[in-house]
Amino acid sequence: MTARKRSTPDKSKPVAKPAKANPKPAAKPASKAIAKGPTKAAPKPVAKAVAKPEKPAPEPKPVVEKTPPRGQLMPKLHKALKAHYKPFTTDTSRPLLHQVLLACCLENAPVDAAERAFERLMEAYFDLNEVRVTTVAELAETLHDLPDPGRAALSLRRALQGVFESTYSFSLEHAKKHSLSHGLKVLEGLHGVPPFVTQHVASTALGGHLIPLDKAALSGLWLCGLITQQEYDSGKVAGLERTIGKKAGLEFSALLHQFGLDVLTNLHGVTVRKVVLAVNPAAKDRFPKRGESIPEPVPPPVTDKAGLKAADAARAAAEELRPAGPQAAARPAGKTPLPPPGSGPKKNDGKGKSGPKPFVVKPLTIKPQTAPPPPEPVSPPPAAKKAAAKPTADKHSSNLSKRKPR
Repeated sequence: MTARKRSTPDKSKPVAKPAKANPKPAAKPASKAIAKGPTKAAPKPVAKAVAKPEKPAPEPKPVVEKTPPRGQLMPKLHKALKAHYKPFTTDTSRPLLHQVLLACCLENAPVDAAERAFERLMEAYFDLNEVRVTTVAELAETLHDLPDPGRAALSLRRALQGVFESTYSFSLEHAKKHSLSHGLKVLEGLHGVPPFVTQHVASTALGGHLIPLDKAALSGLWLCGLITQQEYDSGKVAGLERTIGKKAGLEFSALLHQFGLDVLTNLHGVTVRKVVLAVNPAAKDRFPKRGESIPEPVPPPVTDKAGLKAADAARAAAEELRPAGPQAAARPAGKTPLPPPGSGPKKNDGKGKSGPKPFVVKPLTIKPQTAPPPPEPVSPPPAAKKAAAKPTADKHSSNLSKRKPR
């Protein structure tokens, strides 16, 4: 037997691979033509940015001015005022209530005009009660010499109303019998009285060391650079009395009052400019332009609980004691004041008890009067008829016949 030789495959020729039993099915033709080239991944949906509520911008903090060196500037102001003005004295022999009324006229007004207005007021009216019940418009006509007669008339009327409600008379002499703090408490208790009136009466009649500050005095101090803008707006200057001695307090107050009036009426005058430059040369920038006046003070809003409560009480009292005249606030048209709470009839509280029923006034009905009926004839009684039928003689004879003979 001959052995068969194994055939070695020729490596030069490619050998075909055997086909697989289950070939993959051919891909179906796509309905749309697919672009050749590298495929890009589909972009992911981007979430919409939600608009965040913007935070309110923080309110700018008020710039606190530094307190000027009053200890050095106040003596200069006193010296400059003495060189251009003459002080006036207040008559303290009047009753205390009269001094309060005079101070109401003196606020932001010259001394001679206030004196004339007060004298005319006391002569034109019979007594202070007549002044109290007079309208503000009529009082303003009497005080026509003052720069602001309406405001002075309103202060007068409120002061008299407060005194009458507290003492049922027109006297404040009891404020002098105790200490200064007691007198100040009595004056501050008068609703609607300006702080200038309280400070002026306390410094003149009660012997206290206070410097009365009205709008004129505050304007003069602000123009000289002695108070800050916050103090000018609030109308309160703390520690002002410590820079002026008690002996010179009344003189300085009188001079400052006159200087303040010149600031309001003749701002760009020679006297005002000389005083300001003598006290504080750096305050020349505070002068406004020609024809303009000093900016009005802007009172700060009340935020504390005590101040809000006092403001509500003052507003309620002002509405209750609202005077008549053009200075009074008008009531809304078509509305009437509501009754106080608790004044209506009370309902059943659920415990079987009900409150008092409301009093209802019923209409009175009057019946028409009719003519009286005619009087009926009076008939005699039956016994009288029998007596009239038989005479009295026949009855006597019948009785005698019935007797037995003797």
